[in-house]
Amino acid sequence: MDIQWRNLDNVPPHRFVCGYCGAHTGPNRGYYPEGHRSDQCTDGTYRTIYICTYCESPTYFLGEQQTPGVATGNPLKHLPAIVAEAYDEARKCMSVGAYTAASLLCRKLLMNVAVAEGAKPGEHFIVYVNYLDSSGYIPPKGKPWVDRIRDLGNIATHEIKITNQPDAEQALTFIEMLLSFVYEMPGRLANP
Repeated sequence: MDIQWRNLDNVPPHRFVCGYCGAHTGPNRGYYPEGHRSDQCTDGTYRTIYICTYCESPTYFLGEQQTPGVATGNPLKHLPAIVAEAYDEARKCMSVGAYTAASLLCRKLLMNVAVAEGAKPGEHFIVYVNYLDSSGYIPPKGKPWVDRIRDLGNIATHEIKITNQPDAEQALTFIEMLLSFVYEMPGRLANP
């Protein structure tokens, strides 16, 4: 069945965070499938496309499931490029439910931070963790965070098990805290 979408200028406002620009928005402009009295599917869920009032990008809703989803965590402004790309990718992985990939990237970020801070590329992973620790990049009482990121990344790398959302969120939260300690807070201090 070929679904045609119909423009609807006065849909009930729907509040959400735009997955494209990150704005909190509540548009009353959107689209619903043609031929339906409402946007309700046969299984009881609703399908609607809303247009962000800030960036004018489309966001698809199937019930409460939003595509594109919102990137987990906070944007950080003071990261080196080699770190920023991997961190942003991990956040985007979370937004689409790619939790194993997010855990792998959080583990990889430990290596990226170590290399960005002077460790030699091409070393074994444990060398990077030890470098971060011995060079003072891991905050006091932060070693368990790093070990947890490493452990979750190792499970994602070496085991068949798929990473669940709470574990991936924990890895991302811990890596965000480490990146804030190493880069964001010093960057804010230098550039108030």
